[in-house]
Amino acid sequence: MAGTSGGRPGLSPTLLYKDAKAAVRQLTEAFGFTELAVYEGEDGKVAHAELEQGGGVVMLGSKGTGSAFDRVMEGAGPAGVYVVVDDVDAHHRRAVKQGAEILMPPRDQDYGGRDYLARDLEGNVWSFGTYVPGTGG
Repeated sequence: MAGTSGGRPGLSPTLLYKDAKAAVRQLTEAFGFTELAVYEGEDGKVAHAELEQGGGVVMLGSKGTGSAFDRVMEGAGPAGVYVVVDDVDAHHRRAVKQGAEILMPPRDQDYGGRDYLARDLEGNVWSFGTYVPGTGG
C-alpha cells in the first residue's frame, strides 16, 4: 500500500464525538467497520478507539476529555471521510437497514467508481465507494 510504513495505513482520520460509544456502534453495525481497540477513561468516556475498514483505520474519541487534541478540536465542525468498499450497493443496503441517514444513494461517477454518501449521528459525512484514490481508478 502506497504511503504506508510496514504495510500499515499512512493516513488515519481522527474524529471526536459527544457520544463516542454510539459512534463506535454505528460505524461497526451500520457501516461495517471492525473494532480494533477501545480504551475508556475512568469517567467512562472513550479516550481512544481504532476502527478498521478495508485496510484503513479511523481513530476516534470522546469530546470533553481535556486532552490536548480535545482542546485544539474544540468548536471544530463535522468532517468528511472517504472509505473504499468492494460492493457499494451491499454496503448501502446494510447502512439503510441499520437506519443510517443516506444523503445520496449509490451512483456511478463520471471520474470512475460508484459511491454513496451518509451522515453519522453527529454530522460527519461518510462517502463509501469503489474509487481508489491515488491509483487513477
